[in-house]
Amino acid sequence: MIASPRSAAFFPAHGSGCPSRRPHRVDAMIALAGLLGGVALWSAGLHTQGGRVLPGAWVLLPLAVMAGVELLRRTAPGTALAVGTLALVADQLTTGSLATVVMFTDVMYAAVLYGTPAAARRIPWTTGAITVAVTIGFVAWLRVPDALLIGVVTALISFFPASTGVLVRNHRDAAESARLRAEQTALLAEMDRTQAVAAERTRMARDLHDMVANHLSAIAIHSTAALSLDDERTTRDALGVIRENSVEGLAEMRRLIGLLRERDESGTVSAAPTLRALDSLVEQARTNGASSGLRFALDDRRGEGVALPTPIDLAAYRIIQESLTNALKHAVPGTTTVGLDGSERALTVEVRSPFGDRPGPRVPGSGAGLIGMRERVELLDGEFEAGPVTAADGGKIWLVRAELPVVEGRESA
Repeated sequence: MIASPRSAAFFPAHGSGCPSRRPHRVDAMIALAGLLGGVALWSAGLHTQGGRVLPGAWVLLPLAVMAGVELLRRTAPGTALAVGTLALVADQLTTGSLATVVMFTDVMYAAVLYGTPAAARRIPWTTGAITVAVTIGFVAWLRVPDALLIGVVTALISFFPASTGVLVRNHRDAAESARLRAEQTALLAEMDRTQAVAAERTRMARDLHDMVANHLSAIAIHSTAALSLDDERTTRDALGVIRENSVEGLAEMRRLIGLLRERDESGTVSAAPTLRALDSLVEQARTNGASSGLRFALDDRRGEGVALPTPIDLAAYRIIQESLTNALKHAVPGTTTVGLDGSERALTVEVRSPFGDRPGPRVPGSGAGLIGMRERVELLDGEFEAGPVTAADGGKIWLVRAELPVVEGRESA
């Protein structure tokens, strides 16, 4: 996952192999404010302790060093903490400056916030152990209750800043993780949307082909016959078939548009064709193929009262529709038989058409129909085959066979 530049600006990388060595503007302002504040306290004669080994202006040396390490709090937090600890120890040998102590707490906080994950885990435990050891040691040495205050001060300048750094770092990491998850979710949603659009386009292509190809094929065949034969009756019959298929094609297109819109103007869902309309489909094929010597027969061996799931019913209808269209395009004169057989487990569709060299007008095929039929069957986890086979009488036929599992079949009431 690629982090956005915006997130990098608000959440600087920690533990990076190539950190920027240029001091951050905020760090420079903290260093300058701490240095000027310490100098002002020294000028006013305000100190944290007295009677030390190095009196006077020596207090400014640890102050300057601590201000310098503030410049490294973000770019080199480990180095800043080590040098800052030495500066704090040196400050104890002078009259002491409150500004030095305050800047050390910020360096401790920054070491946890901007340091490596290992340092962020180790520093709070280390400062906690040091606080406990200092408290126990001074109580045992001084043997007065006031020695507990030394432990409290130690916790205030080490353990508490480190613990605060851990809390802030955890919240920052949680926010970054949430942002990455949101980006990943958005990416997955976009991928799902793209796949859904592609699947819908494929489905639309299959439906367009199955709905329109049958009628356009009949129109093409009969218009070719009308143009090639100079016979008034043949021309009138061909024009009648062309008009009938044009009207049916428009109706199919309106049905498809209704399906895409989900609901028609009356508010009802547009109905998809089912096997109940199979008689009309075969009868239409008889009309379209009569002039070419093609005959069509229906052999429905299904049991009574078996209700098919809608996807199975629609797929079977479309497979038969496309097979009849292919027969009108390519079959030689003879009988094309549509066979249906099924049970509660599966529905078997078989379309057998005469195969050979066909005389007269033909419509070239693109192979999209076979691809669409195969895709329909595969989507339903069925089996599909299509191709020339040898019939029982030794002749050649073109067989289309699809077996569709009826996983949701049930007996109608």
